[in-house]
Amino acid sequence: MEKQRLLLIDGMAILFRAYFATSFTGQIRRTSSGIPVNGVHGFVRYFMDAVKTFNPTHVICCWDMGSKTFRTEQYDGYKANRPEAPEDLIPQFSLVKEVVASFDVPNIGIEGFEADDCIGTLAAMYKEQADVYIVTGDHDMLQLVDEGVSVAIMKKGIGNYMLYTPHSLMEERQLTPKQVIDMKGLMGDASDNYPGVRGIGEKTAHKLLLEYGSIEALLANLDAVSKSVRTKIEADLDMLHLSRELATIKCDAPLQADWETCNWHYNRASVLNKFEELEFRSLLSLIS
Repeated sequence: MEKQRLLLIDGMAILFRAYFATSFTGQIRRTSSGIPVNGVHGFVRYFMDAVKTFNPTHVICCWDMGSKTFRTEQYDGYKANRPEAPEDLIPQFSLVKEVVASFDVPNIGIEGFEADDCIGTLAAMYKEQADVYIVTGDHDMLQLVDEGVSVAIMKKGIGNYMLYTPHSLMEERQLTPKQVIDMKGLMGDASDNYPGVRGIGEKTAHKLLLEYGSIEALLANLDAVSKSVRTKIEADLDMLHLSRELATIKCDAPLQADWETCNWHYNRASVLNKFEELEFRSLLSLIS
C-alpha cells in the first residue's frame, strides 16, 4: 500500500505573501460590494498549486490566533517590531478560513501558540504514517526537517519551491535541523525581534556550530574560542538560552486532529458557492 502524504499549509505566511504580491500596485481586488479579497484570491492560487505539486492524500491548514503567545510572555519584545496588519487585509483573515473550510480542509490554530507550533505538532503526530510536506515561506521551519518530514520553502512566484530534506539541508547549509535552532540562539532573529548574543552574526554563528556542533559543546569549550567571542557569549548568556527557547518550535502543542477529517476530498458545489460569493470566476479552472 502506498504511503499517505500529508500537506501542512502555513496559512498566515501564504495569505500575507498573496496580499503583498498584489497590493504593492495600490490596486486591491474587491468584490462588487467592496469587500477586499486580493489576499484570499492569491491564497487560493498558492494553495491549489501546492496541492497539485505535492499530490497529498490529506491536507491541514494552520493559523496564528493573535499576537499574544507563550513566547510574548517569556519575552516582551518578541515580534514587538511587527507593524499592524493592513486595514484591507484584516477582513480577509476570516474569509480565507471560510474558503479553506469550503474545501473540507481543517483550519487549526490554538490560542497562545503560533501556527509553527501547530505544524510542528502535527508533523510529529503523523510522520510515522504519512510523508509530511510543510509549505511555508518561513525558514525557521527548517528545524522540523526529518526523515519523514520535508519543508517546501516558497520562492518568488507561484510554483517555485526549495524542498528541504535532511540531506539537502546539510548539503546547502552544512546544518542539521537542531543546529538551525542553535543558529537562532546565537545570532537572534531581527524579524522576530530577539537579539541572541549581541555582536555575533550569521557567519560567526555558523562557524562556531561547524566547529563545536552545538551550543552545549560550545559553552563547554569557551576557553578555546577567541577572547572577543567568549566575552560576548558570557555577557549575553541568559539571552542566548532565551533566544534558543524562543526559536524552538513546539512539537507537543495541545491540539487534537482527526486523520479522517483531513482527507483531501472536497465537494465541488461547496467550493463553487464560495467562489461565486467572492466573485472568483477566474479561479474556476482550478477546481475539477
